[in-house]
Amino acid sequence: MTEVDINEILKDHVTLDIECIDRIYLNGYVPNLQTGGQLVRFLRHRGYEIPSPAILSQMTTAYKAAVEAFACENGIPLFHFERGVRKDDVAAEYRKRQGEQEGVVFIGIAQERAYAYKARKRVEGKRVFFDYSRQSVFVNHYYFYLQDQDFGPAFIKVCTYAPYAVKICLNGNEWAKCQLQQRGIAFEPLDNGFLSCDDPATLQEICDQLGPEQFQAFFTKWQSRLPWRLTPEDQRAGYQYRLSIWQVEFSRTQVFDDPARGRQWFEAIIRDNLDVGRPDRIQLVFERRVTKKTPGLFRTKVIVDGVNPSLHAYYKKTHVKQYFKENRALRTETTINNTKDFYVNKDISNLPFLQQLGRQINRRLLDAQRISYDCVLSGQSLERIVQPTVTADGQRTPALSLGQPRVMALLSALTSFAHIPRGFTNKILRKQVADLLGSDSTPYGTNQMSYDLRRLRNKGIIWRIPDSYRYQLTTYGRKVALFFTKLDARIFRHFLAATDSSQPIPLPLALAFEQVEQAVTELVNHAHLAPSAA
Repeated sequence: MTEVDINEILKDHVTLDIECIDRIYLNGYVPNLQTGGQLVRFLRHRGYEIPSPAILSQMTTAYKAAVEAFACENGIPLFHFERGVRKDDVAAEYRKRQGEQEGVVFIGIAQERAYAYKARKRVEGKRVFFDYSRQSVFVNHYYFYLQDQDFGPAFIKVCTYAPYAVKICLNGNEWAKCQLQQRGIAFEPLDNGFLSCDDPATLQEICDQLGPEQFQAFFTKWQSRLPWRLTPEDQRAGYQYRLSIWQVEFSRTQVFDDPARGRQWFEAIIRDNLDVGRPDRIQLVFERRVTKKTPGLFRTKVIVDGVNPSLHAYYKKTHVKQYFKENRALRTETTINNTKDFYVNKDISNLPFLQQLGRQINRRLLDAQRISYDCVLSGQSLERIVQPTVTADGQRTPALSLGQPRVMALLSALTSFAHIPRGFTNKILRKQVADLLGSDSTPYGTNQMSYDLRRLRNKGIIWRIPDSYRYQLTTYGRKVALFFTKLDARIFRHFLAATDSSQPIPLPLALAFEQVEQAVTELVNHAHLAPSAA
């Protein structure tokens, strides 16, 4: 399969293309229970004049009894998670037994770290006071594993210690499946995604509808059904939970008509995008400026699980991942672990903006990968680059010599600006070229950059934005830059290494050159060509 064919796969050989919120973790917290003073007021609201930690212990014991009574009355299994046990595996076994019936599948109990209140006793004369502060402690948590008619499998995790934080885990693709079932639209699942659907347009409309209202409705519903730390009286007094975003994944699933074709495309993507984690590439994908002060490590990782590779890149605490799902579909996922990476607060009301952002990141990554293949040039186009040319108004333009370090650095630097809508300046491009040339080369200054910009403009590779000193790549220029950069990296560097006997070359390449030399020798012998006289 040629690279041109690979570039056409996503256009002509994808049978289903769906964007959706994937897994989402929400925090539930009570805004007026976040400080020690607020906890004291809460205890006094409950009727306790002395806010002793013994009262909190009694309340925790009472809640434990309420959960056990709830489980006994409804025939719900209680399971104590041991250290090292995968909770998802336990949940999967219990779900097999229950089936699709709505309700609590089982209740898991685990001792885990939490940021909860601890008291410090203080005595002033004959009076005793208690000061509360938030500290890291190991306490019991209850996991309520649920089967919901609108969201399918889910769980709610409740901390037994004040301030009674909760976590909610849901999946947007599972929600979409439930909506399709309720509408009577047939589909085939692909793990937690979709392999096929009788009405793809409606499926995408359903995925687009998922937002804060649906998540809030889910939480309100189960808050009223489960044993809860806050009573209805507490809630009427203003002790209400609010939801915030802890972690959210935005996925794009593209199903191929031929799994073998899809896998070939994906493996080529991994091979050609090992530099996607570089700061200059990351800022294009995430559309965020990366400086020396930007926290985090910028890197690309290829992780192989068995025979299935996956491509990973990072920006601050945000992570974009690509893998070949179930050997049928290309899955692109952006996971936002901290909304403040994008200067957005964590309140669930900001989810629509984050969803738009996550989808754009996925799309920009795929666009960058498509562009990396869209670089086929005709013979005439190649001549236009490597030969001197004359413009329509008579301007003579020198050639861009393939293999010349300065030319290759210039074209390689241009590939970094393919997605920037505002273009680039002389100064920005000059720094990139100088960095690629390295400190050992002749200093690359403003005169050289101005000369090269003129060559690039006259060759049709870039154009100047009117009334500005900024430039943009043309469609033709993008192809030229990518084609020559790939040609240099994949072929000419290896060829030059092969002609230099002092430099080791990879064994497969050495064998290939030896075969070529033997073939030429046989051709000469077959033609009965004698060596020329000295």
